[in-house]
Amino acid sequence: MRNTLNSQSVAGALRNRSALRNAGGRARITAAAATAGWHNGRDGGNGWWRHGNGGYGWVGPLYWPFAYYDLYGYAMWGDGYDDSFWGYGYGDIYAGIFAPYGYDDLTGYMPQYASSNPSDAAQTAPASGPPAAATDQLTQMCGDDSRDIAGLPIDQFQKTIQLTDAQRAALNDLAAASATAAQDIKAACPADIALTAPGRLANMQQRIEAMIAAVAVIKSPLDRFYGLLSDEQKLRLTALGKDQRQSQGQKTAGSLAPTCGAPPAPAEWPAAAIDRTVRPTETERVKLVALENATTEAANVLKASCQGDNALTPPARLDMVGKRLDAMLQAVNMVRSALDGFYATLNDEQKAKFEAIGPQRTSAAESTGVRQTVDSDRTWPRQTHYRGRSIEGGVENLIRNLLPF
Repeated sequence: MRNTLNSQSVAGALRNRSALRNAGGRARITAAAATAGWHNGRDGGNGWWRHGNGGYGWVGPLYWPFAYYDLYGYAMWGDGYDDSFWGYGYGDIYAGIFAPYGYDDLTGYMPQYASSNPSDAAQTAPASGPPAAATDQLTQMCGDDSRDIAGLPIDQFQKTIQLTDAQRAALNDLAAASATAAQDIKAACPADIALTAPGRLANMQQRIEAMIAAVAVIKSPLDRFYGLLSDEQKLRLTALGKDQRQSQGQKTAGSLAPTCGAPPAPAEWPAAAIDRTVRPTETERVKLVALENATTEAANVLKASCQGDNALTPPARLDMVGKRLDAMLQAVNMVRSALDGFYATLNDEQKAKFEAIGPQRTSAAESTGVRQTVDSDRTWPRQTHYRGRSIEGGVENLIRNLLPF
């Protein structure tokens, strides 16, 4: 895992902020790090929780690690429209409950623990001592910012838009607010990997609350700056965003309908697996039904929060971001409340078996015969077929395959 993060393609991109402005590049880095801990080249089976852009929601926290780039990139430019920001939803909450990672898969991402037995994952406490170097490096991916706002190069912006003194002052205020918002999001980054479903949903809640606060910090400076622009300058800003998307090979803004709010088909409630392994009592089953109903309601909330078409201005897009985050927080809170109620009724053995459902599903998907390939002409992993079987490809697979050398 450390080798992956230190590889030329990943480490170089993390040091190069211009590379992180590309939504596809962020997805590749996330996918490389998210799959590095899997053994035997596993890539999550048939990609059952892979995002449409090839990235991953990852070990609990939504919009992690590049939350600020995703948020600000969409609001300012409309980039990554149906992937980078809007691609998060019900499937990630589902993956927070039934994470595909086993304990052994996560050992490279976390501090050293007192026990290395996977069956102890639900109750093992961290030992004293500094966190692993890999964990420290992951937290550095979490959204730091500077005057060079994520997706908004100040010098290029001033040259293209030709700002007046008043507009330049307003832009400086927006830059300061941007840096503050990015630091607030960074402060909400998880220091450790959550080993239990309640812990993963708690991380989700903390992450989204920080993003909502960041939107509030940015909103007034953005409204003021955009309000000072003339119609001609607004057109130049729109053209600048279009040029940036095209230069990075990103999709043009369009409709949310294809991706937003629809639960992925494979994310069906694993009732049979829970009955077979956890063996809930009648009392526990009442709580379990409440949890299943909460996930259904959460999916409906997220679907209802989707807009049919893209907003045309940065302030309007930021408002859409705020509303989507509010819906995400509502969905996470209702699922977390029900999950906490169910989890509290389980004994330690049942908790360990519940946590094993996701990794077992990943192993089952792997056994169907997933094979790897690389498509050098695409900027995200693609899925093709070989003799009737799925093939996942991407830069992260190339990185992993080169590690033994």
